Amino acid sequence: MKKIYIVLVAFAISLSGCKKYFDINTDPATPQNPESKTLVPPLFAQMERGVQFDARYLGGTIQYFGGAVNVGESHGWIAASDALGEIWRTCYYGLGANISLVIEDSEKKQEWNYVGLGQSLRAWGWQITTDYTGEIIVKQAFEPNRFIFDYDSQADVYTEVARLANESIKNFSRTDGTGSIAKLASADLVYAGDPSKWIKFNYGLLARNASSIINKSNYDPQKVIDFVDKALASNADNFIIPNNGTIAADANFFGPLRANLGAYRQTRIIVGLLDGTYFTGTAGTVIDPRRNNMITASQDGVFRGTNPNGADPGTVVNRNQIANPWGSLGGLNPGAGQGKYLFKDKAGFPVMTYSEMQFLKAEAAFRKEDRQTAYTSYLNGISASIDFVSALGTAITTAEKTAYMTSASVKQSAVNLTLKDIMLQKYLALYGYGFVETWTDLRKYNYITGDSKGNNPYLGTFVFPAAFFADNGGKPAQRARPRYNSEYIWNIEALKKIGADKVDYHTKPMWFSLP
Repeated sequence: MKKIYIVLVAFAISLSGCKKYFDINTDPATPQNPESKTLVPPLFAQMERGVQFDARYLGGTIQYFGGAVNVGESHGWIAASDALGEIWRTCYYGLGANISLVIEDSEKKQEWNYVGLGQSLRAWGWQITTDYTGEIIVKQAFEPNRFIFDYDSQADVYTEVARLANESIKNFSRTDGTGSIAKLASADLVYAGDPSKWIKFNYGLLARNASSIINKSNYDPQKVIDFVDKALASNADNFIIPNNGTIAADANFFGPLRANLGAYRQTRIIVGLLDGTYFTGTAGTVIDPRRNNMITASQDGVFRGTNPNGADPGTVVNRNQIANPWGSLGGLNPGAGQGKYLFKDKAGFPVMTYSEMQFLKAEAAFRKEDRQTAYTSYLNGISASIDFVSALGTAITTAEKTAYMTSASVKQSAVNLTLKDIMLQKYLALYGYGFVETWTDLRKYNYITGDSKGNNPYLGTFVFPAAFFADNGGKPAQRARPRYNSEYIWNIEALKKIGADKVDYHTKPMWFSLP
């Protein structure tokens, strides 16, 4: 009877279709066509991870982080290593085909809000990766069955970013289809499905895109101003990726639970901006109310920071030590739930803030010679930054804020405002999160050399290390290299076409910084 039963079962299978029954490529526990709502939440984590991983090196290049371990200050790259390659990985792997799936799935279902989200994150990925790396792969990026990929010019990438951001705005503005705020809300960890905030974020991307090319003949400051006026309208619109911070796996990469920042130190330039040195010319004349929330004093109560390539002198007990970003001396980890500012386990990671937008507008208006608009935006940027920092630590009182806003560290009229005032306040406001944006500013002004019109807002504050890495040839880093493990192993011929096989490629000026 057993033999007859087996034959009957086999016969039944043959009638129902062997392919369906024995399909070894289908796992019912793993959906083969995942929906957009399941694909979107991890994309935010990838955005945060990419920037924060690379910030351990880039933070040294822009002097947000110091310490003897920070090769970013003098190198700009590490041979045969994926260090500085996480933003690249985020763009092509973390976001990559996942965004393509979101867009394809949502277009079929006419869920235009999901389509808009995918386009917006793609635009962000292209923008930050090209600003970080230079020439990147766009046109051929996700073509199947391709093993060699050609690089596109940065000019073409900038054009594609603008196209995608505008397409995203159109899709978030649509009222037809099957999309809704409620439908996107559960997957959207940042804006809870609110299309108006995504539209503002897109205009923020367009503002960044238009503000980087100050040295080019087609730079239009009015375009930057117009984009900013449609972008983030207050701190309530800030694009901040949340972190639960309960265990290491869901904690902020910069927090004590992840233990990634113990060897780094606060820097002299951040200390000098917060104690008035670089705004008034004399240390201690004006103490910024943000200081205690952002950095930490040495054992004797004095605030200190490292010089480029300078080690923490406090290697012996009872010596003056320079604090790490968590606020600990001697490189100690303060433990889970501790830390300060953006360097806490549960702190969210900002991708774009209202403060940044106001400084973009202030810079553009200043370059347009509209001093009053520049001054108003400059004040807005400082005020928003103080409020932002206040929410991340001990509350800054109205009196403390007013005292600073009326101090010598803040210009009291449009007539006295300088580009240096704007850019240094922006540099300070973006501390701890705007790593690539700050590097873009430094490079478009050629660090301390100045732009094509002779403006050099960082002269006298930003200083180079005493010596650069040998491969730099005495020059500062201008770009990160494409990710080693994917490009230098598998795509070397394409790299040769753009000169990325040269030992000093990372010192080659970016397209956006050239006239």
